[in-house]
Amino acid sequence: MAAAIDYYFTAQSPWTYLGHDRFVRMAREAGAQVRVRPADYGKVFPVSGGLPLPKRAPQRQAYRLVELRRFSQFLDIPLNVQPKHFPVAADDANRLIAAVEGADGADAAFKLCGAVFGAVWRQERDIASAQVLGELLAECGLPAARLEQSRDASVQQTYEANTQAAIDAGVFGAPSYVVHGEIFWGQDRLDFLERKLRSIN
Repeated sequence: MAAAIDYYFTAQSPWTYLGHDRFVRMAREAGAQVRVRPADYGKVFPVSGGLPLPKRAPQRQAYRLVELRRFSQFLDIPLNVQPKHFPVAADDANRLIAAVEGADGADAAFKLCGAVFGAVWRQERDIASAQVLGELLAECGLPAARLEQSRDASVQQTYEANTQAAIDAGVFGAPSYVVHGEIFWGQDRLDFLERKLRSIN
């Protein structure tokens, strides 16, 4: 039986960026069905005890930068720990990913995710900009119409449903991978996720 994975994240998360390619490879190798579920963590945090980055204690903010550098070096993934466009409003990018997932499928959404994450953490691009999002669609070979479609009420409903599903599942951070009700939080838990997928297959 193939595993089903709910992939919860928000587009500006550096940890999601660091784990994305590994997660995609892992899911494909396992033949897993992935539901790509960008969520509004501005609504997840208040019900899960989390705080947005600017409201966290200075010690936590400083240590976050240390850990980002460590993982970037360890994984050999380029990452600017203090990019020009961060913090950044991620709702438009999240809705665009949701629109692509709905119209073009998970593989197309994976590709766009990688482009969006890299835009923030490697390329110093503003993912709150409609122009940048349009450029990323083109770079991924995806229809330009998806940008306008991402503003449809139906996509907003999907985004809200993803957010509520994350809350209902007990998700509190990004990325979170949920397999048959079991949460694996963070790119540093991908080894545990891989063991879970092997046990299912």
